[in-house]
Amino acid sequence: MKGVLDICLVFLMLHTPGVLSLSTHVAVIYPQDPVLRMGSTLTASCWVHPDLGVHASSLFWTLNGQPLPGSMYRVLSPTNLSVTLAGLNASRQTSGDNLVCHNHKGHILAGSCLYVGMPPEKPVNMTCWSRNTKDLTCSWAPGGKGETNISTQYTLKYKLRWYGKEKECEDYTHTQPYSCSITRDLHLFTPYEIWVEASNQLGRAASDVITLDILDVVTTDPPSGVSVSRVGQLEDQLSVRWEAPPALKDFLFQAKYQIRYRLEDSQDWKVMDDVGNQTSCRLAGLRPGTVYFVQVRCNPVGIYGSRKAGIWSEWSHPTAASTPHSERLMSGSCDSKSSGDSNSTLRRELKQFFGWVRKHAYGCSSMSMKLYDQWRVLMQKSHKTRNQVLQGDKS
Repeated sequence: MKGVLDICLVFLMLHTPGVLSLSTHVAVIYPQDPVLRMGSTLTASCWVHPDLGVHASSLFWTLNGQPLPGSMYRVLSPTNLSVTLAGLNASRQTSGDNLVCHNHKGHILAGSCLYVGMPPEKPVNMTCWSRNTKDLTCSWAPGGKGETNISTQYTLKYKLRWYGKEKECEDYTHTQPYSCSITRDLHLFTPYEIWVEASNQLGRAASDVITLDILDVVTTDPPSGVSVSRVGQLEDQLSVRWEAPPALKDFLFQAKYQIRYRLEDSQDWKVMDDVGNQTSCRLAGLRPGTVYFVQVRCNPVGIYGSRKAGIWSEWSHPTAASTPHSERLMSGSCDSKSSGDSNSTLRRELKQFFGWVRKHAYGCSSMSMKLYDQWRVLMQKSHKTRNQVLQGDKS
């Protein structure tokens, strides 16, 4: 591809577009570097200098290094050979396709870069967000099939809704391909009108205009200081704690949080939506003796009194912790029937209690877990004692 681009650059230096004089060139192709719609027909001509002593009938054409059949040629004069290309396909690269005129020995006499594509369609799916109210970033998608096959420029434009001047976004260094960040002269409490214009040498198109207030599209850094720890010896629980995003600590807002967690050997995350605005949560119903990965994210609600919810932050870095091993699994062997009966009783008791918990305090509610913890410890001790009695009877 670099070789193709180098050839085009050489042609651009040797043959100024539109110059037909042969006073300084051995040959000239016209038109020079045309931009054409897909499916178009092009007739190009190669003029050779009379002093070169070359007849047009001895010349031949190549497109991207491949010879074109003689049936496409026409000798217009002793010094002029044309070629007609019908139903042009899209350019293979944005640097253009190379149409080259050669003498009978294969030496390059002149060349032209063909740009074959389509005008842009209306950009779509524009979304915007502000990270900690410090910037305003918007992304979009090209319209239609997206690929014009020729160089296309996208410009994000914006203005304050009632009295602002139209401006253009300048920072296109964002990681997403179709995006731009406005980082200067931002106004809070004032609606913006924002749109994207797409243009190339075959046409232009503009997206719909969206109107937004920066305060309504705020997202934050992920919560900080995420920690996960055991809850005593309760083998099916972990405690998760975190801090509000540092950049928003001085803002007037309430946060909504989400937690997700997964087993160490799984890629399937379970999401808890009912965390609310508290900064701690108890995960229950986990597997004993198992490593879990936990993440937290934040949605800022009511920034400076905005009535709209913000945008969810990225997830925090995964934090890992393991639940304690179950005493039931670590105890000595038991009579299978007695063990089955006792496990069945325990499962029934747990099912009854968890049914009550789900009914009155689903997920990470703010209810006190003290009574529940006491009940669990009591059940574990009771079960341990039962196993010891059973083993004493067998001995």
